[in-house]
Formats: sequence, C-alpha cells, structure tokens
Amino acid sequence: MINKLKRIPAFFREVNDELKKVNWSSRQELISAAWLVVIVSVILTVYIFAVDIGMSNLIQLILK
Repeated sequence: MINKLKRIPAFFREVNDELKKVNWSSRQELISAAWLVVIVSVILTVYIFAVDIGMSNLIQLILK
C-alpha cells in the first residue's frame, strides 16, 4: 500500500510532462471548429426534420 502511495506524485509529474508535450489548438482554431459543429448540427437537424415531415405525409397519404 505504501508503495502505491509513493508512486502517486511520480504519476502526476509524468502527467504534467506529457501535457507540456501536447500541441494545443489556438483560440481561433477552437472557435472555428465550434462554429463548424454548430453549422453542421443545424443543417442535419433541418434535414432530419424535413425527411421526418416528408415521410409522415407520405405514410398519411398511403393510409388514406
């Protein structure tokens, strides 16, 4: 148990060292990516809504 407790600080040092190696995106890249996600989500939402309404109307026509 004591051996595991001694390894905890080493673990966090290694995590910190690895985080320093990460190539973080710039603020502008993050904003651009976020807008892309929003735009694609809106487009897909509208598409799925249109298909849903179309299929609903088609099924109603078939059942009449």
